[in-house]
Amino acid sequence: MSKSKIFIFHILLWSLSPSLAQDMVNPVIETYGGIYDIPEATVRPSSDLEFKVVIDLYSGSASPDKLNPALNNVARMINLHAIGGAIQSMDIVLAIHGQANDVVLSNNHYFDRYNVDNPNVELIRSLKAAGVKLTVCGQSLIGNNVTADQVLEEVDIATSMLTTVTTYQLKGYALLSF
Repeated sequence: MSKSKIFIFHILLWSLSPSLAQDMVNPVIETYGGIYDIPEATVRPSSDLEFKVVIDLYSGSASPDKLNPALNNVARMINLHAIGGAIQSMDIVLAIHGQANDVVLSNNHYFDRYNVDNPNVELIRSLKAAGVKLTVCGQSLIGNNVTADQVLEEVDIATSMLTTVTTYQLKGYALLSF
């Protein structure tokens, strides 16, 4: 049997396996951050812990008409903790900057810049509704010629990503980078 036939056989076998073919779920952020429930998982987030996380969100999208995958990963993290039983004790702060800077633009300003609607607006609103504190680096705004009135109302303007991250780390927040 050739290597390509063996490869195709394994792909077919994997795709037909009932234990692997399951639907994604979205327990908290209903339209974004889809995940798989793993009922047999023995390593799960503890519902006894208070999860305090500051996220250095700097990655951009492949193109302006695509949802920012790093921002979607925040929704995934929330949904994963929820399915693991730890959602009641999550405090999340985003420090948005760099390539991710444009996610905070109002739809009108995003359209003026890219000639497409901002695909991240509803995700940002969903994260805010879930209790996420969204901040954008004021230094990045200036560096990208973005004024305060161009930023979505759901997003707070911070002095910088650096001061946001250091402040929250000193308050006991774990640091993640997307």
